[in-house]
Amino acid sequence: MNALIKAATVIDSKSSHHGTTVDIRIKDGNIIQIAKKLSSEKGEQVIEDDHLCVSQGWFDSSVSMGQPGFEERETIANGLNVAAKSGFTGVALNPNTYPILDTSADISFVSKMGEGQASRLFPIGALTRNSESIDLAELYDMQQVGAVAFGDYQRAITNPNLLKIALQYTQGFNGLVLSFPQENKIAGTGKMNEGIVSTRIGLKGIPAIAESLQVARDLHILEYAGGRLHIPTISTAASVQLIKEAKDKGLDVSCSVTIHHLFFTDEALLDFNTNYKVLPPLRSQEDVTALIAGVKDGTIDMVTSDHNPLDIERKQVEFDNADFGTISQEATFSALLTLVSEKKAVQLLTNGRERFTKESFPIEKNSEANLTLFTTKGSTTFSESDILSKSKNASFLGAKLKGHVFGVIANQKITLK
Repeated sequence: MNALIKAATVIDSKSSHHGTTVDIRIKDGNIIQIAKKLSSEKGEQVIEDDHLCVSQGWFDSSVSMGQPGFEERETIANGLNVAAKSGFTGVALNPNTYPILDTSADISFVSKMGEGQASRLFPIGALTRNSESIDLAELYDMQQVGAVAFGDYQRAITNPNLLKIALQYTQGFNGLVLSFPQENKIAGTGKMNEGIVSTRIGLKGIPAIAESLQVARDLHILEYAGGRLHIPTISTAASVQLIKEAKDKGLDVSCSVTIHHLFFTDEALLDFNTNYKVLPPLRSQEDVTALIAGVKDGTIDMVTSDHNPLDIERKQVEFDNADFGTISQEATFSALLTLVSEKKAVQLLTNGRERFTKESFPIEKNSEANLTLFTTKGSTTFSESDILSKSKNASFLGAKLKGHVFGVIANQKITLK
């Protein structure tokens, strides 16, 4: 795989070329030359466009696919193609398949299915057997065959002692534990955020305290037990403050927020569109404001798409009966760019890689080419033609977005839109 990227502005704070416009020559998957102007050579694919930018490849810390068990929602092959064309060279795969990914054989299977594409698949193993929050799964065995973290997707750890044991046990191999931020008994059977909007439209609400109470519990356990904790997809102002205080104490905790929780409020549910039925639920404007502030000041480490393809049988039904989940990956960068600078957007989309995989690919000569190509110029309205997933449950339909992703160069492959 040989390529020449022409006149690209480097956005990579770990690169000596950060902020400069250069040509980048790639040969056999490695960057071999960076200069102001390079001439193309025979056999090279030349990549150029107006206002082209390049950064380290982005990483999505929460992605669901269907395979195995729910291939009608999404396959691994197409899911990784969606990721690459959305700018992600790596994705952390949630274990919510059938069967749930809770053994080393399961991790090996999905890893094998993900081989040979520009975007690399990093499996998250279930923290507990069958994600039932009763007994720990085969954590060490899964880590040995490629699991990068352990968590039960959108299922809370109901037993606090189980979280304590998991944090203590994983210290032996530096494992990363994920804990979904919801106290189930307070959340009850709620379908959306509890507040003025839920009262107006008559839907059962999930109060913000259902999240912050669980976050507070988990941080107390982390302070006692030690270990590495990641709290995925926070959604409330209180959670931001709790995590900020924990980081100030020096606790080893990270967190993410979804792009749709930064972009939409619970008012999106006024017309009962099930594409906005997500978990945690979309919150109030006050919460969204706090989340954006947390993203900007570094309290929130990363932004994820929390991409969750669901077929029409699970979404085009009565609101109460619809599953939680939306697809957002195709819109993640352009939506984020409407909220923060391009430098901050890139940072939020690359931070997850080091936390989950300990990898880094600075844009330097002799480094492995793991690159995302994009522009920050222009604006579009997200439409059905922008959906690349097999499932179509996209919350960003009709949203006005900024910039555009061209594709990626990674794993000795070029994938462009």
